[in-house]
Amino acid sequence: MPHSRDRNVKGTPVVTVRTAPRDRCRAIVSIGGIRVPAALGRSGTSAFKREGDGATPIAEMQLLNGFTRAERVSLPPTRLRIARIAKNMLWCDEPQHPAYNRLVRAPFRPSHEEMARADGLYDVCLVLDWNITSRKRYGGSAIFFHLAKPGYEPTAGCIAVSLRDMKRLLPFFKKRTRVRVV
Repeated sequence: MPHSRDRNVKGTPVVTVRTAPRDRCRAIVSIGGIRVPAALGRSGTSAFKREGDGATPIAEMQLLNGFTRAERVSLPPTRLRIARIAKNMLWCDEPQHPAYNRLVRAPFRPSHEEMARADGLYDVCLVLDWNITSRKRYGGSAIFFHLAKPGYEPTAGCIAVSLRDMKRLLPFFKKRTRVRVV
């Protein structure tokens, strides 16, 4: 059962992401008495997030939904909507395109990320509401809560945890769970 400090005033779960004391590219993620290590952006955190800067935004962001490679991983029950990733799913990161910071389908020529990554980082990929509900060009795109590289190597601005820890966290998550990066 989540602790009261893990909920905001409306009772929505809150995940806290605190930068590690000696490594600005690492963090501790906590909710419901669980604390797990995480990777952050290669530039650490920033209150002034911009497209391509490699920083994880210092902000409180809602979890919107998620994606999974169900043929590669099985997930515990969660109240967060999780859709299967198809091979033609992409995420537009071209600031000048009308689909900026949105899911798109191949074929798609503008700059994008493949959701069906070969490296497995998006085998579980949760979408954070950074520059999605209210978009601005160059405000940053594809800020996800996803799986970490071995050794928790820095991300391009996302929050990343191990598959084992993602499975521990998922039961706490639902739409509008807040992820607070401090």
